[in-house]
Amino acid sequence: MLLNEDRLFPADPDTRAIARRLFAEVANLPLICPHGHTDPVWFAKNEIFPDPAQLLIVPDHYVFRMLMSQGIALEDLGVPFADGSRVVTDGRKIWRLFAENYFLFRSTPTRLWLDQTFQDLFGLEVPLNAKSADLYYDTIAECLAGDDFRPRALYERFNIEVITTTEAPNDPLASHRTIRDSGWNGRVITAYRPDSVIDPEFDTFHENIRKLGEITGEDTATWPGYLNAHRNRREFFAAMGATSSDHGHPTACTADLPAGEIAQLFESVLAGNSSQNENELFRAQMLTEMAAMSVDDGLVMQIHPGAVRNHSPDIFARFGRDKGFDIPRATNYVAALKPLLDRFGTDPRLSVILFTLDETAYSRELAPLAGAYPCLKLGPPWWFHDSPAGMMRFRQLASETAGFYNTVGFNDDTRAFPSIPARHDVARRIDCAFLATQVSEHLIGEDEAREVALDLAYRLAKAAYKL
Repeated sequence: MLLNEDRLFPADPDTRAIARRLFAEVANLPLICPHGHTDPVWFAKNEIFPDPAQLLIVPDHYVFRMLMSQGIALEDLGVPFADGSRVVTDGRKIWRLFAENYFLFRSTPTRLWLDQTFQDLFGLEVPLNAKSADLYYDTIAECLAGDDFRPRALYERFNIEVITTTEAPNDPLASHRTIRDSGWNGRVITAYRPDSVIDPEFDTFHENIRKLGEITGEDTATWPGYLNAHRNRREFFAAMGATSSDHGHPTACTADLPAGEIAQLFESVLAGNSSQNENELFRAQMLTEMAAMSVDDGLVMQIHPGAVRNHSPDIFARFGRDKGFDIPRATNYVAALKPLLDRFGTDPRLSVILFTLDETAYSRELAPLAGAYPCLKLGPPWWFHDSPAGMMRFRQLASETAGFYNTVGFNDDTRAFPSIPARHDVARRIDCAFLATQVSEHLIGEDEAREVALDLAYRLAKAAYKL
């Protein structure tokens, strides 16, 4: 076996035994996947996945960013150029390059996820390296050719109860309509991600605003028309199953400007002559506007701030966005969220889930905020911190102030569909390890720990996202 059955459990035998008992209660619960980036086209068309490299390497920035950090070119890994220039397309060649360098992933969560995927999904039991590369490739390719490895079959095999994708306002949601009309029982829903029509620094912002007006019939050249266009699309997304919106702003800044100032700011942004400070102020105002709309329509609001997107201009120019060069930075929440919280912080109709890439904010800002404001809950460790150590730090830093019930369980936030069960498995093991330590130190009873484990693995996510 590639993985030990006691992985991630405490080393102390008595505490490990408690963790085993807790994990047995949650290991086979259905998966709630309330936020992620899997492609709805997979489930709509239900076609056979491409070769192993195209499934597991080319689209996964966790994989190719590590390889690139060691000097391996993205084009040699099959990552497409933005202009369509030729890259390596031989799946076996890409896979061999990956296998030769698999040692680079030692001690990373990517290694855990991949090893569990290799073992549990494809039945592989020998380590991946240059010698076993072709064995891996052939085994995975043979599996992918079968109907029981099509997207819908894997959804059912993974015991997924619901999975949420993420789409921009101008997306017609055709794949979601196809899924809904197909008669398949799988639940694949969307989430409203308006960054492309909110962020003036988004590369196609002005064109997106124009298309938003066309698709809604609203005059998006005016502030009232622009807001009405958002309401229109949110209503459409909700009708297609959405229960949440998602906001990936550079910071957590919010604002609550007088109406006249907002209109003037919008005019400046729309004219394309706004400064960086004005762009930030507009994004800040729009978070508050989105909160106001959530109060009205009930969509749960997710805020994912704190990433410097596309940090390398060279990679962005050659390969486009989302190519492994989004980098965390320090993020302020107390002052940044105050305008929004002054207006809606105690309104029972609003539900906001906060995420961070700045772990220093857990105990200093986020846990105290969520431990006081009824509208706030803490999302799980995200992106660079959805690792065993990152998850354990989150529980240690947030639990004593926010408790367990101002958090929302786990979500996998991934494009890598085959790794979803492994990601949930890691989260459940870490939560059980944390709870087992609490039991062994006589902070909570084992019966309480069992109830909390069930909540963290299943119930909290389902409730928080209104699923």
